[in-house]
Amino acid sequence: MYVIKREGDKQTFDESKIKTFVKRAVNIEPVLKTVDVDLLVKQVCKGVAQNMKTNDIIPYIADTTAAMSTQSYEYSDLAGRMEVMDLHSKTPKTFMKAMRRLGDILDRRFFEKVYSHDYDMHITPEDDFKYDIIGLRTLKRSYLLKDEKGIVERPSYMLMRVAVFLCDTPTETIEMYHTMVQGWYTHASPTLFNCGMKQHQLASCFLMSMKDDSIEAIYDTLKDVALISKSAGGIGIDVSNIRAKGSVIKGTNGTSNGLVPMLRVFNNTARYVDQGGNKRKGSFAIYIEPWHKDIMDVLKLKLNHGIEEERARDLFYALWIPDLFMKRVEEDGDWTLFCPTDAPRLQDAYGEEFDALYHHYEKMDLGTTVKARDIWMQVCTSQIETGTPYLLYKDACNQKSNQKNLGTIRSSNLCCEIVEYHDKDETAVCTLASIALPKFVHNKRFDFDHLARIASKVTRNLNKVIDKTSYPVKSAERSNKKHRPIGIGVQGMSDVFQMMGIPYDSEQALNLNKEIFEAIYYGSVSMSIHLARKDGPYSTFYGSPASKGIFQFNMWGATPSERFDWEKLRSDMLKYGLRNSLLTAPMPTASSAQILGNTESFEPRTSNMYVRRVLSGEFVIVNRYLQQACGEAWTPELINHIIQHKGSIQSSSLPDSIKAVFKTTWELSQKVLIDHAAARGPFIDQSQSLNLYLPSPTHSQLTSMHFYAWKKGLKTGQYYLRSKPKADPIQFTVECESCSA
Repeated sequence: MYVIKREGDKQTFDESKIKTFVKRAVNIEPVLKTVDVDLLVKQVCKGVAQNMKTNDIIPYIADTTAAMSTQSYEYSDLAGRMEVMDLHSKTPKTFMKAMRRLGDILDRRFFEKVYSHDYDMHITPEDDFKYDIIGLRTLKRSYLLKDEKGIVERPSYMLMRVAVFLCDTPTETIEMYHTMVQGWYTHASPTLFNCGMKQHQLASCFLMSMKDDSIEAIYDTLKDVALISKSAGGIGIDVSNIRAKGSVIKGTNGTSNGLVPMLRVFNNTARYVDQGGNKRKGSFAIYIEPWHKDIMDVLKLKLNHGIEEERARDLFYALWIPDLFMKRVEEDGDWTLFCPTDAPRLQDAYGEEFDALYHHYEKMDLGTTVKARDIWMQVCTSQIETGTPYLLYKDACNQKSNQKNLGTIRSSNLCCEIVEYHDKDETAVCTLASIALPKFVHNKRFDFDHLARIASKVTRNLNKVIDKTSYPVKSAERSNKKHRPIGIGVQGMSDVFQMMGIPYDSEQALNLNKEIFEAIYYGSVSMSIHLARKDGPYSTFYGSPASKGIFQFNMWGATPSERFDWEKLRSDMLKYGLRNSLLTAPMPTASSAQILGNTESFEPRTSNMYVRRVLSGEFVIVNRYLQQACGEAWTPELINHIIQHKGSIQSSSLPDSIKAVFKTTWELSQKVLIDHAAARGPFIDQSQSLNLYLPSPTHSQLTSMHFYAWKKGLKTGQYYLRSKPKADPIQFTVECESCSA
C-alpha cells in the first residue's frame, strides 16, 4: 500500500511509523497508562486507504483514537496530543515568526511590544500538550488565528498574544502567561479572539436600554446593537419603555404597532450581524417587565407554532420581575397591565417605591386588569416549550447591588449573570474570566488560600482589559471607565466534588461551594483595594454600599467564615476604596470549559458519557473521574451499561458510595441546585447563570421551583430551563468503530 507525501511522491505505507508516532504521543508526561497501543495501531491500519495523503494521516489517527474514548478518557487526551503534534508541524516554530506572519491583522503597538522582548524563551512545546481533542478542536475552530494558508497560532502562542497585549512589562507578561498556560484560569472568548488585533474589542457582555420611545431612538439603538454584535459582544436590551400595541402616537395621531414588529427587526439584525465574523451567532436577550401591556405577545415570540409574523425566534427573552408580581401570583390576585406612556417611572423604580407607584396607577384605572396567574401560566408554557423566558428578580438585583447608588438597574445580560446599571447614555459592559477549580484539589483537599491568590491575579488582569479594550460604541466606553466592573466566574465545580468524593447533594458539597466563592470574593476585593490604593477608586465609588463598608454578604444578612480577615479588609476598603464596582459573576463557560477539559461553571454533569456536538465536530465525552473511581471495575460491560442508561450509573452494580457521587443533574433535586446558588449568593456581587433541569416539566413543578428560588433571595431565578427530548437520541456502543470526533 502506498501513501502520497507532501511533495506528491509515493511512499510505501509503514505500520511501524504509526506505532512510533502513537508511542511518542502516549509517553508525553503524564504518561497515558490505559491506552492499548497495539489495539489502536491495528484500528488505524484498518482504515488507511490506498494513496492516502500523509497530510491527512495524523488527523485520521486522531479521529480513530477519539472514537475509542468510550474505553478510556485517555484516548481523548491522546487524540488531542496527536493533533497538537500535527499543528506543530504546520505552524511557525516561534511566537515571533507567527506574529510576523499575522502582521496584517495585528495592532502596530502590539507589534512593538512583541519585538521588545524575547518571549519565545518562555514558551515550550510541552505547553500545548494539555488539551484533549475537544479542547484543541474548539481552539482550532474559533480561537487560533489564521491566514490564507491556514492556522498560524499554537495554543501557547494565543495565550502569549493575550498576555503581551494586556501587560505593560515583560515581567507581568510572563507571569500572566504562565498562570494561563498552566490552566489556572482563562479569559472569556472575545478576549482570546481579539487581543493584539487591530480591532481589539475584548468584552463579553453589553447591557443596553432602548434610548427612547421614538423611531429615531429605536434605530439609534439598533445601530449600536449591530456594532456591538459585529465585535463579538452578547447583548441584553430592556424594552419596557417602548409603548404598547394600540397606544396613541401624538405626533401622527396614529397608533403604535407595539413591541412585536420592533423585535422582529432586532431578530433579523441578530441573524445578519454575527459575532466577530462567523465565529458565533449574534445573540440578543430582550428584557421586559411583566406589567407591560404587550407581555403576553412577547412570551409567545419564541414558540414553535403560530403565525410567523408574530414570532421572533432568534432572540432570547427574559422577565425582569418585581416582587409585587410574584406576590400577586402567589395570592391568586389581579394584575394590571400598563403602557409605559400611561404609567411612567415604573421601569425606574423598585422595592417600596415601585409598589407605591404601581398601586397609584392601578387606582387611576390606567391599565387593563388580568389574573396574575394567567400571565404566570403563559410563562411556564413558554418555558416548557422553549426553555425561556429567563427569570430575574428586579428587587433582589437592585437591593443587593454595589451600584445601587447609580440608579435603578433595568436588566441583565444575555446569560443572566451580569447585573449593572445602564441608561440611554451609558451602555454597561463586563469583561469576564473563569477560574479552573479542579486545579486547586490536592489529595482530596481544597486549597482555598491559593484560590484567593489566583482570584487576585484574575482581578488585576481583568482590570487591565478595561483599559486595553476598544469600544464599539462611545456609551460603552463612558460607562466602563466610570464604573470598571469585572466578572469572575468558575468552571469545574462538579469535577471538584467528584475528585474529592463528595456527593453534589450533600451538606459537605453545599459548604464547600460556599467556601470556594468566599475565597474568590475575598481575593478579588483584596486586589481591587490594592489597585485603588495605586490608581484611585473607580469614579462613582463614593455613595456606593462599599464606600460605607458594606460587603455583598452584608446585603444578604449572611456571615462569612473566619478563614479570612474581613474586618481588616473592610478597614482598607473604607480607607482606599475599590478600583472596580463589581467583581464576581459566574457565567456559563461553555466554550472555555471545553477548552480546559472541565465541566461548565458550577453545573452538575448532565451525563457520565455522551456524544457532544459542537461547531468543531462530534466528540465522545467520558467522565474521567468516574473511570478513576471505578478502577478495575471500568469494563466493557459497565461502559455499555452506562451507554444504554444514557450516562447514568444508578442501576449499575457499582457501590452506592460511587453512585452517590456520580449522580447526573437529572438525578438531583432542583432544590439542591437552588440551595447551592443561595449559599454562594452572598459572595457574588453580580449574579449567576443558573440553569434548572426537569426531564418532563409541568406547570406545577415549575411554579414550585421558581417560587422556592424567589424566596431564597436569588437575583437570577433561572437562566435556561433544560428538559429531556421526547425521543431518545441515537445511542452508540463501545464496539462501534464509526463513532469518532
